[in-house]
Amino acid sequence: MTGEQFEARDRQPPAQREAELFARLPDAIAHAMAAAPGWARHLAGTEPRAVCDRAALAALPVLRKSDLLALQRQSPPFGGFLAGDLKGAPRVYMSPGPIFEPQPDGEDPWNAARALAAAGFKPGDMVFNTFSYHMTPGGFLLDHGARALGCTVFPAGVGNTEMLVEAAAILQPDGYVGTPDFLKVILDKARDAGRDLGSIRRALVSGGALFPSLRAEYASRGVAVRQCYATAELGVIAYESEAADGMIVNEDCIVEIVRPGTRTPVADGEVGELVVTTFKRAYPMIRFGTGDLSAILPGRSACGRTNMRLAGWLGRADQRTKIKGMFVDPVQIADVLARHPELVKARLSVSRRDEQDVMALFAESMAQDAALAARVAETLRDVTKLKGAVTLVPPGSLPNDGKVIVDERDYSAAPA
Repeated sequence: MTGEQFEARDRQPPAQREAELFARLPDAIAHAMAAAPGWARHLAGTEPRAVCDRAALAALPVLRKSDLLALQRQSPPFGGFLAGDLKGAPRVYMSPGPIFEPQPDGEDPWNAARALAAAGFKPGDMVFNTFSYHMTPGGFLLDHGARALGCTVFPAGVGNTEMLVEAAAILQPDGYVGTPDFLKVILDKARDAGRDLGSIRRALVSGGALFPSLRAEYASRGVAVRQCYATAELGVIAYESEAADGMIVNEDCIVEIVRPGTRTPVADGEVGELVVTTFKRAYPMIRFGTGDLSAILPGRSACGRTNMRLAGWLGRADQRTKIKGMFVDPVQIADVLARHPELVKARLSVSRRDEQDVMALFAESMAQDAALAARVAETLRDVTKLKGAVTLVPPGSLPNDGKVIVDERDYSAAPA
């Protein structure tokens, strides 16, 4: 598979793409309702053959990620949304929540190769993959895509930075895939150790926001960085190309932007929740609400690809927030409170420092002693799998605004 092999579909007339997608949709819905009891319940009363355009699709209910989490708890492990059984599924994953996902079949099961090609990766490249291969699908998602493109992959994973720098200095990879922040950690560590990582000239990042200042820093160090938007349930939904003029929707998925909390699509350009429909047979997703905010950009990309463009990630429709590539949910903060009866109320703040995400928990408590704060910090790490500072404050100190997680990172200068 090469970048040129994608071009016919990437550059087809938009009306042709739309017709092909909606010609496939009725069969996908019929299969989901027949093979998965969860979809049969969720779409009860739907006539699949009638869902042949966007207006008909918009009449269907949205399955939000929070709904899927609750349904999987009621009917583990997949909430009834697995179409058939696990026969043929090479792996099963557990994402934070926890939410379980079976791996789709195919050479490039999450449709990642197109995003890598658009980021400048080509057959024969060595890819330094720093996404986790542990429990979650992130590492495998890009691994399969890179190998389908004809690349060689070093499965670096996360952690043990010194060893990763040593491996990269020896192997001299052509490119990096991972979270936006971690590339800086590796490059800085290599510089401090006097190791040459100048072979890394391109990168595809995901799992967090690529802030303009960080992209500029990478460019100054000779690394062209592009980003893609992906989820465990859906695979790669959209990606940047060399034009860097928005995120181009991937082929084989239908994207809508709806008013948060509803099923109603908003006008192009209006910010709303990103809702996606995919066609995977074993684990179909029909109007899956990601909980992420975005908007449709006008026109087409200057690179010549003709699919719709998104304005990237513009925040969360709910308070579930991605921090260092991991989602943190309000229910997890409630879990921290439940484990410490001394605490009355808590609020998690997310900010940026030294081009990295930083989280801090502010908790109301009658006692503000250091030992209690240390125990709460340990619980916070156990529950979220992330480190965060803990500050204990007197009861009544936190705002009475219903917010459990506050994202204070500045997205105002984010690229379109």
